[in-house]
Amino acid sequence: MRKYINNWFRRYFSDPQVIILAFLLLVGFVLIALLGDMLLPVLVAIVIAYLLDGIVMWLQRFHLPRNASVIIVFLFFIALLLVLFVVLLPLLSKQIGQFVQELPTMIAKGQKELMRLPERYPGFISQDQIKQMLGFIGSEFAAMGQHILTISLSSVRGLISVLVYLILVPLLVFFFMKDKVLIFDWIKGLLPRDRSLAIKVWHEVNQQISNYIRGKIWEIIIVWAVSYVTFILMGLRFSMILALFVGLSVLIPYIGATVMVLPIVLIAFFQWGLDAHFFYITIAYGIIQALDGNLLAPLLLSEVVDLHPVAIIVAVLVFGGIWGIWGLVFAIPLATLVHAVFKAWIGTIASQKTPAETDGHPA
Repeated sequence: MRKYINNWFRRYFSDPQVIILAFLLLVGFVLIALLGDMLLPVLVAIVIAYLLDGIVMWLQRFHLPRNASVIIVFLFFIALLLVLFVVLLPLLSKQIGQFVQELPTMIAKGQKELMRLPERYPGFISQDQIKQMLGFIGSEFAAMGQHILTISLSSVRGLISVLVYLILVPLLVFFFMKDKVLIFDWIKGLLPRDRSLAIKVWHEVNQQISNYIRGKIWEIIIVWAVSYVTFILMGLRFSMILALFVGLSVLIPYIGATVMVLPIVLIAFFQWGLDAHFFYITIAYGIIQALDGNLLAPLLLSEVVDLHPVAIIVAVLVFGGIWGIWGLVFAIPLATLVHAVFKAWIGTIASQKTPAETDGHPA
């Protein structure tokens, strides 16, 4: 048994580059796991700078100096932030306020509609089942109210954190873009000289993730816009909030679209009851998700991430369990990293095989 384990270890871990790559991944995982909360502004700035750097490189193709390209892209980023805080956030906050004010009325109307179900469908649902359902819903809303109260009591601390983020993150984004070469040279100086396997993995992951992120950004914008127009035309209340979360739900494959069914169905039920409008909005949401999953996503993300749907679902569950909401959002990029590491690792092992081993006769 010991001999078998030793042979297996020498086969898969004899290459020093594999040890270097495993060490780098382990260090990154430990840093994020232990210092993720403290370094969150830095991690957010790295992600934003990574996204904006593609625009910087595109401007450089027109023979613009890098510093000038960085300044142009950074001003564009600040302008987007201003639009977000001046235009979108007030509209969202207004709809959230309306939702909170009208929630008791909506709940009362929903209770009336539920109490009528035993009269309409006496063979399928009983009065006791409705009472149990209402008791469960009441307990859930009570727990939600306590959670909201807890959040409001800690809102001062949260407001301070947001203000700090609004100052630190843009500054970090600017310096990450401006001093990209210097930062990369500094990181290279800390790494061993023989790091070809790590570089190979980085190039593959960088290409895959950059294409994936660009495709996802366009998918979010298109799904958000189509959902908003659809909800507005059909007269659904709180269209902006619902459309925003429908757009963001594409970040979590399969699970996000399923989770968003509940708030849309509840709002439609509270607004119209079980009449034709309720079923129309449900069908419309199903059509949007079907078009996104079968047309838009394959068109934008074709040949970007070569992962089986089962692997994607497992990645969402695993990384979501480790890092919560951030793990859900970055599940596919992290799964792409794992896939690239194993692909490069197996490729390195295969390249080291002797001709006798390749023919099936171990030396």
